Amino acid sequence: MAPDPFLQPAQFLRYLFEVAVKRALPLHNTAAFLPTPPKGRTLVLGAGKAAGAMAQAVEAHWPADAALSGLVVTRYEHIPPRPASLVQRIEVVQAAHPVPDAAGIAAAQRIMDLTRGLTEDDLVLCLISGGGSALLSLPAEGLTLQDKQRINKELLQSGATIAEMNCVRKHLSAVKGGRLALACAPARVVTLAISDVPGDEPSVIASGPTVPDTSTCADALSILKRFGIALPQALMDALRGGTLETPKPGRPEFDQTELHLIATPGQSLQAAAQAARQAGLSAYVLSDEMEGESREVGKVHAALARFVANQGEPFARPCVIISGGETTVTVRTPATGSVRGRGGRAGEFCLGLAQALQGQPKVWALAADTDGIDGMEGNAGARVEPATLSRALAAGMKIENFLERNDAYGYFCALDDLVMTGPTFTNVNDFRALLVL
Repeated sequence: MAPDPFLQPAQFLRYLFEVAVKRALPLHNTAAFLPTPPKGRTLVLGAGKAAGAMAQAVEAHWPADAALSGLVVTRYEHIPPRPASLVQRIEVVQAAHPVPDAAGIAAAQRIMDLTRGLTEDDLVLCLISGGGSALLSLPAEGLTLQDKQRINKELLQSGATIAEMNCVRKHLSAVKGGRLALACAPARVVTLAISDVPGDEPSVIASGPTVPDTSTCADALSILKRFGIALPQALMDALRGGTLETPKPGRPEFDQTELHLIATPGQSLQAAAQAARQAGLSAYVLSDEMEGESREVGKVHAALARFVANQGEPFARPCVIISGGETTVTVRTPATGSVRGRGGRAGEFCLGLAQALQGQPKVWALAADTDGIDGMEGNAGARVEPATLSRALAAGMKIENFLERNDAYGYFCALDDLVMTGPTFTNVNDFRALLVL
């Protein structure tokens, strides 16, 4: 039962977040997309924050008398508890995210090795979700793990969009950007994907290991140049010469591939909106494709909420305003003597929102990442209430100081306003909800 939004606004927003997450859980979304067992064998391969839960969903719904084996890689501590009645047939291993580690490289190599000897009678079931770009990490020839880690860190701190980051990742990989599909040929490849990207573009989700790629080496070079990210000279030469080009549409290997989106950000946002309506509120989904600097997106949401609260336009109160997508955080260089803060996209959105709301009465908000992890920290996100700024000032905290050093975690932790969920075992990216009473 939903909490009363008028008596328990913070709890009500948390409830909407949980509804959104539940809509994206693999166990609820997998069965309808499973193909018929093939004449040959079925090999399950996959990567992402939801890969462990996706593997369990396949095992739960796959015919007990049909052969099934494989390997997927997920983030550390993202393997869901296994029901006692479920026999494990797909191996699940763990690696680092968002910066890859040696375990991710080992897993990617094992996955590529498993594709050897496949025939046209075999089926490869690929389970792909957000986070797969870092977890399914097999560097292109000449690129070391240390270089790959540095490039990933610099991309994450640059403010680049997810499409831009994954364009670079695809061209510096031996497995992403359609290369896994080529390795699986001539077997049939069916990809089940959970989207975590604006627009649900399959080639961007986990850098599209099983779909053709339309981006080019020149695109990757342009992105690297724009954000000032250096590559070893040999890799720069390879990009300029086109030897690291990804497989393009029209290649015959893709004729035996298909992809199904089993969960998307839009579906989760609509589920939350429907739950709000059932509680007697109007609900509006702005978009599931919002991008841009998190703090600036927060300011725009604040301007809208203030107009609704004060003018009753463009939406009538009481209402819930919902949005999703994937914003970015450009990590600033701290002032001399200060320490770089801790925080992710959702927290920084809440900093920008709280600053711009200026303590607006009767507006509450929650922003969280649907995988349960906001950036590198252990929180999913944060919440904002009318008294957020006044409570912080009473504790000697000026919000502009925390924005300057990207320290959303420190700010909302001190206020006991972090949203803590632990891993959710799915990932449809940002969830933001503003309650205007």
